[in-house]
Amino acid sequence: MTDLGAVAWPPAPIRTERLVLRESRARDRAAFIELSASPEVHTYLGGPRLPEELERAMPEVPAQWSGSFVVDLEGAMIGQILLRRAPEHRRPDAAGKVDLGYLFLPRAWGFGYATEACAAALDWFAGVLPGEPVVLTTQTANVGSMRLAAKLGFTEVERFRAWDAEQWLGQWSRPPGVPSD
Repeated sequence: MTDLGAVAWPPAPIRTERLVLRESRARDRAAFIELSASPEVHTYLGGPRLPEELERAMPEVPAQWSGSFVVDLEGAMIGQILLRRAPEHRRPDAAGKVDLGYLFLPRAWGFGYATEACAAALDWFAGVLPGEPVVLTTQTANVGSMRLAAKLGFTEVERFRAWDAEQWLGQWSRPPGVPSD
């Protein structure tokens, strides 16, 4: 994965009705460790990592790269959104396109935060790189992620088998000059 090219990073914080999307800070380290060590979060992502391993390996300020947003609720990190270019994606239809990824702590599930945060990130993206498509890959067994992709307006490109499971590849694009709802 590579960065977003000429996009200035970090952008000003993105504010929604309830959330702030911002760059990571040292105070987010514990939440990043919790996110990476969570069996629930990593059910469809190959499994969690050990907290002890993460404590040793994680930098003081995690995930400081172009396209990585911390999702902040009332001053605390509840998730992460990633917009990263995938030059060598497993699927030809996704190669070179920007890939949307998201991880949220289980205590933040079921409140619409992922929809709100991802929609804001996609709106920001459409503003800085108008007309450029975004792809998303998830396991079809991940019902929550499939629902989120549909709510965000991703349309199916293909289904394929990888990592011993059926995967879904979707694409999102907003033509230049078309505002969000």
